[in-house]
Parts: sequence; C-alpha cells; structure tokens
Amino acid sequence: MQGFVEARATTTPDERAWRDGGLGKTRFGDGDDALGGNAALNVSWQATDSLLLSASGQYVPDLRPDFDLLDAWVRWRPVSTTQWRFSATVGMFFPPVSLENDGVGWTSPWTITPSAIDSWVGEELRVFGSEFRLEHRGEVATWSARAALFGRNDPAGELLASRGWGTGDLTSGLDTSVRQPDVYADMVYAPVPMRFKPFAEIDDRLGIYVAVDREAGDDRARVLYYDNRTDPSRDIEYGGREVYGWHTTFWSAGLQHRFGEWLFVGQAMTGTTRIAPDPASVFDTDFNAGYVLATRAFGAWEPALRIDLFQTSQTANGAPAWLGEHGNGVTAALNWRPNDRIRLIGEVLRIDSARDQRRLEGLDARQVDVQAQLAVRFYF
Repeated sequence: MQGFVEARATTTPDERAWRDGGLGKTRFGDGDDALGGNAALNVSWQATDSLLLSASGQYVPDLRPDFDLLDAWVRWRPVSTTQWRFSATVGMFFPPVSLENDGVGWTSPWTITPSAIDSWVGEELRVFGSEFRLEHRGEVATWSARAALFGRNDPAGELLASRGWGTGDLTSGLDTSVRQPDVYADMVYAPVPMRFKPFAEIDDRLGIYVAVDREAGDDRARVLYYDNRTDPSRDIEYGGREVYGWHTTFWSAGLQHRFGEWLFVGQAMTGTTRIAPDPASVFDTDFNAGYVLATRAFGAWEPALRIDLFQTSQTANGAPAWLGEHGNGVTAALNWRPNDRIRLIGEVLRIDSARDQRRLEGLDARQVDVQAQLAVRFYF
C-alpha cells in the first residue's frame, strides 16, 4: 500500500477556469487565490508469482464525487525463463499514452500540472476491458506489443470539441462528472451547469488500441493508435440533455532519453473526434498537441521545464466552423525531496491561447493565463 496526502496554495489567473464552466486553460481561475489539498492511495497484492491485483483511489474536493476510484485491475503474467513474456490485464486502467504520469494517483514525478495531452487523457480516457501484451527482453532493450479491447469510453472527445485543450491535474474517477463551458451549454440549449460522465457506454461497440514500446534503462519510446469505434449518431440521456457518442481516433508517439545528467521527454498526439446527430449535421474536430520536457536532479533538488503546443480545428459538414483554437504553454517547476516521505513542489504555468468562443463571454479571443502553485506531499 502506498499513497500521499497533499496541501497546496495557488495564485490564479483572472479568467474563469474550465472546471467552473469557463474557458480558462488552467485548473484554477477567477483571480481567487486558493488553499486546498487532495490525497491518493494505491493498494496492490501479489497473489501468486503470476497474478497481481491493483486498485487506486483519490480524494479531490474539486471533483464530483470527491472520493472516487481511479483504476482497478488484475494482471496475469506467467513466469517466463526465456526472452519472451506474455501478460493479460483485465479491469479499469489507463491506456498506455502517458510518459509523464506514472506515480501514485496518476501523478508526474516532475510537475504538479501534466501536459495538455495528459491532462486530457486523465479527464476523458480510461480502459474498461482487456489488454494483451507480448514482450521480448533482449540484452540491450525490451520490446513489447500491446492490443486492447474496451468499452465505456464513448463520450471521449467531447471536451476537446466543446472546450478545447485544458491543463490541470484533475483526473476523472469511475463516477466523475465533468463540466462543459457555460457558453457551450447555451449554444446547444442545455441546462447550466452542463455536465456529463466521460465513462459511459452508448452503442455497445468495443473500442481498440494497439501500441509498440521500447525500453532500455531510462530510455523509452512508444507509438500508440486509439479508436473507440463509437457510433456518433447514438445518444443517451444524462442531466436533462442528450449525450452523444463521439467517434475519437488518434495517434500518439513519445520518446524519453537521458543525455548525461539531463532527462528529456517529448510526446505528440494527432487525432479527430466526430459527432453526427443526423446525416445533415456532422461535426469533426481535429486535435493536435505536443510537448518537450527537460529535467535534471541536483541532489535533493530537481528543476523541470516543459513547453506545450496545442491546436484544434472544427468543420461542420465539411465546411470550416469556429470552435477552434491554438496556443502554447510554458511550465517551470522545482522539486525538493529531502527524503522518500516528503516532496515540496513549486510550479509556475503560463498559457497563451486564442479561441473565438471567448467572445461569447465578452472576452478577447486571445488570453494569457498565469497560475502559480506551491504543494507539499507527504508519502506513505
């Protein structure tokens, strides 16, 4: 069993945050400085040499509900005495997209706020199904291939279409409901606040992903293709409105490499999400994002710097539409780990973005959001 308890202080930008129904790009907003905290717990049990059970939960007051389950899965990996190894995982778990978030509570070892890519993955993506993995453990590196079948991720992509990219460490749990921008609710004649649950089954169709990995010490490389295979014309009722399936596909490629004392991480994603309530109303949102991160440890201190780029563009029945955006972000963080039990993190995040949808709130399309945070985590 392992976990942490965190206390945090934040200074916020003036723009209303996406978690509160605004179009700001940071977790906190409205110019209201905040004090808060959260906690995460992971419990694992090696039942046999081949069977591992694991579950993670979190307490985050900003989410609905505040206590929730992040993942719960069983992995069967028979003992192998050759270079080849096979495993199968069944349950609820994160797709293997992130190269950042591998800590307890799906957190990053370098920053408080994950990249735009991993912020979205944490909000809208989860696997409810099975993954099969084949590994070859060579003398220099381990290669692996994965394939998965899953359900209950049919609304994935709706936030990218309605709100665009956001950055924040709010990771959705099993029963989490996420909020849409209030101006978007007005556009689709939905009640405010407009919410939906990202982990829902709408059309009874299975999604797939396939991935290839290479690992050698601190060096990692991964390519993944994801397709939730959702029928974009199907819907369910939730919160007084129709929640449609969003057919979302994307490619993701990431690389991590150590140059001497420095560690560099980079990732890119490109994809499309579609909703088609009827043949005359087909909306496609193309989305693209990427980041590079550099970090180096100086004893107990470890600074990190990340640069993000992101973009979306929308078409309606093949013609350009106006729910698009482009932007960039710079994240500077400083970690202090005096021992294995304590981690102090200071972070400044600056995001410069342009989105015409802001004009509906009486704002300029271009906004610069700056957020600073100081957090202390106590691990156990």
